[in-house]
Amino acid sequence: MAYRIAVIGLGKIAMDQHLPCIAKNKDFQLVAGVSRNAKLDSVPCFESLAALIAGGIAVDAVALCTPPSVRLAMARQALDAGYHVLIEKPPTPTVGEMVAMIDYARAKKRVLYATWHSRYNKAVDEAKARLAGKHITKMKVIWREDVRRWHPNQEWIWEPGGFGVFDPGINALSIVTKIMPEPIFVERAVIEVPSNKATPIAAQIKFKHADGGSANMSADFDWRQTGEQTWEIEIATADGMSLFLKRGGSILEINGKQIMEAPLEEYELIYEHFPELLKRGETFADVAPLQLVCDCFMLGRPALVEAFV
Repeated sequence: MAYRIAVIGLGKIAMDQHLPCIAKNKDFQLVAGVSRNAKLDSVPCFESLAALIAGGIAVDAVALCTPPSVRLAMARQALDAGYHVLIEKPPTPTVGEMVAMIDYARAKKRVLYATWHSRYNKAVDEAKARLAGKHITKMKVIWREDVRRWHPNQEWIWEPGGFGVFDPGINALSIVTKIMPEPIFVERAVIEVPSNKATPIAAQIKFKHADGGSANMSADFDWRQTGEQTWEIEIATADGMSLFLKRGGSILEINGKQIMEAPLEEYELIYEHFPELLKRGETFADVAPLQLVCDCFMLGRPALVEAFV
């Protein structure tokens, strides 16, 4: 029997990714949508989660695709209704809210699935396997894209809790925290904020190992790149291996030779993993990428840049 799922928040990511993947996955049946503005032709739509709950439609799980600032309250409301919960990235605005959400789901004996979609790629899995047990001597992340292309007319991303350039940057950090053989930490950062916005348009980050030893590890995030987009992670190890992930983690090169080009099927794989968690009754929510972002804001030096219009 398919799991009955409702999608909460019918914005661009829900329309482009969640709804198509649900439609072609036999383990799920879309039964409702929730949005103050958008509607779906195929299923009933409600203006609020409370209205969905009161509507009496049988629901097993919800996918929260709203801005992160409202997710803790909505997740608690869904969990109180007996629903399992899948959340888009970034999961919450703060680590404290994410930990509280995890604890609440476990107390309610419901599944919470915090998706980090960029991790779901066979090239990323292969990179993790290749780096296992090695010492990292260099890491360089370049994640530059065009905010107008990926977030058209989405003002919430420029408000406190909206993440700014860390909305895509956290995708890179989700890959890094998966493939690195040991945790890394923020040493310092410069965070560029437009004079008319509250969140960053760019950031340059320096990382360190736990032992405080010399480390050549950095990240460069920028939302002002037009034309071809850049999503790259370069890593070198003490034993001489060079590893290069390109195109958002879908192309893997080892020592200058391409060994894998995996298809971009991140959300398809998310919806393959979700029913496995539901069957096991297992919460899956890694805080590490969000922790790095929060540490960047804590340790970063703000730099005011020209207004963005």
